[in-house]
Amino acid sequence: MTGWSERKPGWSQGLLALVLGGLIYRTIVAIWMLPGFDEAYYYLYSRYLNWSYFDHPPIVALTTGVGWWLTGVISPFTLRIGAVVLYCFSLGLLYLAATRLFSAAVGRMTLALVTLIPLIVISFGILTSPDNGLSFFWSATLLVAAWEFFPDSRRLSRHGLIQATYVPTWRIVLLGLTVALAGLSKYHGFVLGVSLVGFCVAYRPYRAALRSPWTLLALVVFGLTLFPLWYWNSQNDWISFRFQLGMRFDGTSAPSGFSLGQMVGYWLLSVLYLFPLFGFPLWWVAAKQSGKQALFWVSPSLSSGEAQHHYKQALILWLSLPVMLLFTLLGGKQQILPAWPAPGYWGMVILLAAQVLVWQRQRPRLIRRWLWGSGLFLASLSVVALLHLRLGILQQPSTYALFGGLLPVEQDGSTELIDTSQLRQQLASTPELREALNEVGFVFTNEYYLGGYLAMGIHPVVDLPVTAFSQDPRGFAFWFNPQDWVGQDALYMTIDRFVQDDEILDRYRPLFDSIEPLGTVPLMRGGEVTETIHIYRANNLRQAYEYPYGPSASALPQPPAGVTE
Repeated sequence: MTGWSERKPGWSQGLLALVLGGLIYRTIVAIWMLPGFDEAYYYLYSRYLNWSYFDHPPIVALTTGVGWWLTGVISPFTLRIGAVVLYCFSLGLLYLAATRLFSAAVGRMTLALVTLIPLIVISFGILTSPDNGLSFFWSATLLVAAWEFFPDSRRLSRHGLIQATYVPTWRIVLLGLTVALAGLSKYHGFVLGVSLVGFCVAYRPYRAALRSPWTLLALVVFGLTLFPLWYWNSQNDWISFRFQLGMRFDGTSAPSGFSLGQMVGYWLLSVLYLFPLFGFPLWWVAAKQSGKQALFWVSPSLSSGEAQHHYKQALILWLSLPVMLLFTLLGGKQQILPAWPAPGYWGMVILLAAQVLVWQRQRPRLIRRWLWGSGLFLASLSVVALLHLRLGILQQPSTYALFGGLLPVEQDGSTELIDTSQLRQQLASTPELREALNEVGFVFTNEYYLGGYLAMGIHPVVDLPVTAFSQDPRGFAFWFNPQDWVGQDALYMTIDRFVQDDEILDRYRPLFDSIEPLGTVPLMRGGEVTETIHIYRANNLRQAYEYPYGPSASALPQPPAGVTE
């Protein structure tokens, strides 16, 4: 990896090897890794297509569904095909943006870093999530902004030396499109749009963009492209916006104030997910470049060429740092998921790559050891993690345990991930369960995230509605109307730890004539039972379950005599 700064621009053999090597690695992980909670839930997005969804805009339904739509196979890998393939295009756009702004060497180093940083690779390039589309359109926005705000010499010659700094063009309209598509991928896209406007406001040469007629047309394109989001929310009481801006943070306990210690703890955790040897340098570069921009903004006494270089760095900072800071600060008040600030890290890697090239010229051997050593360590760590997820090599007891195992089954959090292929095989091979699935009208569970897992296991066996009777139903409140199932039998499925709480099952008894145990499905790993699916037969739904929101929440008929509210 040394010597990249001296190589010629373009897609060299080393660069292609890097991309193909990353693709092979991500494909292996995508095949081997069990589905995550959210991934199983997004499978249902792709099964119940709509203009938008309760939790997220609609593009994640397309990236999740494309694999199993084309193959007809429902598996963790087919759900991730869209993520794995789209990440290759995201890498290409990010490389082009880094090359356009700085150099081909910076572009290649950027690709090396985003191929190594675990949080970025897993969130954007392996797991199916809204971040798949977001990273693609975020990269596209950065590339188009580089074309628009930093024209090449041919474009400058058309306007003369006086106007050579910046002249707004039709590419602003294209920016309106890419930002809107980022918003259709994840709500972070709106932060991207605000950040782009902030860049133009902060630097005098680019304020002309805000006064350009092209910007008015860009706003029209932006609004029209977001039509699916506006339309679905307008038909559903703007529930998705309300959820993202407040409902998801509501809890039963009193709201807590801002905690500096909690924020620092979250920041350190994010550095851990980035891998400390990348996370600390990334934040250091962000702080260093922010300081330089502050000095330049106060006293812009640089030559034209130096000013252009500062503007390019400023563009990266404006499109990256707000997201990083926003969710880091929010971590001082609320629980934050690791992937939330990741789009900011994605762009900031370009500035880190530029700095790494400076370090490389000073200490080439150290940088080579840093990159190769980190890559080998992370690859080894991922092999151990995958073997544990599938075979339980760290589990105690386990047929494949190393050194007798380290984690007792009951203390191993990885057992929360459900092996849907094993669930499907057991449902298909157990006559009593197979017959029950063919007889009932629907299946329900008590947690929304379990609904996705159960659907992935059931749908290859029988095409049966799977829902969640929960006061946190998310999309299930919009995909189904429980009133349609009144008079039908059902199967209630849940996992072992929820069976220990009798109150959960007692909530459903008044809705049916009777609920009786039907059987269990033990899920094995390393020769040991790591999870048990409990299945109950629920006979004759008498009263529709009432969701707290959604189309069916407002006007349910009165319950029959003897059925509690």
